[in-house]
Amino acid sequence: MMTNHSFADLGFVSLVGAGPGDPELLTVKALRVIQQAQVVVYDRLVSQAILDLAPTDAERIYVGKQLDFHCVPQSQINQILVDKAQQGKRVVRLKGGDSFIFGRGGEELEVLAQHQIRYEVVPGITAAAGATAYAGIPLTHRDYAQSVQFITGHLQKNGAPINWHCLAQSNQTLVFYMGLKQSGHITDNLLQAGVSGDMPCAVIERGTTARQRVLTGCLLQLPHLAQQAESPALIVVGQVAELHQKLHWFQP
Repeated sequence: MMTNHSFADLGFVSLVGAGPGDPELLTVKALRVIQQAQVVVYDRLVSQAILDLAPTDAERIYVGKQLDFHCVPQSQINQILVDKAQQGKRVVRLKGGDSFIFGRGGEELEVLAQHQIRYEVVPGITAAAGATAYAGIPLTHRDYAQSVQFITGHLQKNGAPINWHCLAQSNQTLVFYMGLKQSGHITDNLLQAGVSGDMPCAVIERGTTARQRVLTGCLLQLPHLAQQAESPALIVVGQVAELHQKLHWFQP
């Protein structure tokens, strides 16, 4: 559906990745864009410290989501972005981590493009990269892992099954986003696909923040570790997870 507005009449939307939690991990461009915002549409994982970087008179709209509870449906979020831009506002759509990695940023941009609204994308540090770095767990390592895969713990929209045998290939690191409640399912399927029960794993809770906590063990222990953790948390499965004990440096 096309609108009757020309580009000159419309505002501008910046899709900004806020990083995994530590405000100092914002990019220079993200900071500048936030400081120029007239409207900030933000998610649950965006910290108050980052929100405070926006002008005091900027409108703040919370659209946070969490497992089993969606404060604002995605269709309504899309409409908010369209409406505010069509009012001529400089809108910052602020998401935790990176907007293009399990952040539904692409879906939101499709709606903006449909309405001929100008936009830009400011990448952020995704949780997998930030949280593992602060935990002293390298995603790749010449001696342990030559590749890494990011997997969402939520079912895909189209219900397509996960190829567990592909994930079970050796010499790679697996990072599961939003997987705490699915930890038993993840464990069972990896074991059935051939991953050893002794494979090191880690659960990183609230990574890069003052409340960071890292729980380590083996794959057989993963469901127990996940029960001890609170969201937001990442699950890391792979030989690199055992390096946490040697390389951890961050003291919350």
